[in-house]
Amino acid sequence: MFPSLIRFVLNLLDLVYQKKIINFFKKNSDIKNIVDVGGHRGETIKMFLSNFSLKSIFSFEPSKKNFEYMSSQLDDLRNKNKSTKILIFNYGLGEKNFKTYLNSTAESSSSTINSINKSSKYYKKKIKYLMVSDAHYVVKSELIHIKTLDNFFENESIKYIDLLKIDTEGYELKILKGVSKNFKNINYIYFEHHYNNMINKNYVFSDIHYLLKNYNFRQVFKIKMPFRKTFEYIYQNNLYIDN
Repeated sequence: MFPSLIRFVLNLLDLVYQKKIINFFKKNSDIKNIVDVGGHRGETIKMFLSNFSLKSIFSFEPSKKNFEYMSSQLDDLRNKNKSTKILIFNYGLGEKNFKTYLNSTAESSSSTINSINKSSKYYKKKIKYLMVSDAHYVVKSELIHIKTLDNFFENESIKYIDLLKIDTEGYELKILKGVSKNFKNINYIYFEHHYNNMINKNYVFSDIHYLLKNYNFRQVFKIKMPFRKTFEYIYQNNLYIDN
């Protein structure tokens, strides 16, 4: 099966799972303000704009190529959603402010700040289906800026958000560690976690779970992504006061 066909099938299946996630939020909360970490090519922006009357959505994408694509779509999105504040930022989020490198991959949605374990079975299977060589899977290493979400809250005078979405290929824990001052101002956290060992992330799911538990969050939703050792989770803040 050719890589484009595999991606097409996975995208179709993902739409079914995304609908389940959207239905969860529709049943449980009125989503108005979103921070989207790992914007990629604007998929989350479009998904939530299509389903909610948002006041604001702030999206972070460190890849220059992906950011340029998002930028090219921005005027159209704003024209169609005039009541929504849509801002995109060409940097990543983490636990501190610094510069690092992004490993941009042949499949752009898998680009990661972490190193890649090329001896893993999942990695070997992936390059086989993508029909790329080991040497060509990482397209380039790109210098990027990392800032903290706490800094963003302060600089943009953000008082609260309904949803923090994180999809950063193994960097989720680092991002959450940069939110320590503002967990109380977030209602839901929606993130992806990979259970394969292709990405060297140096943490396990329980590290995220207990960090969020310590900040009064509880798990309220879990779903497995099709044909992948990947789950998506939603945690809710027990102490959040609806603004």
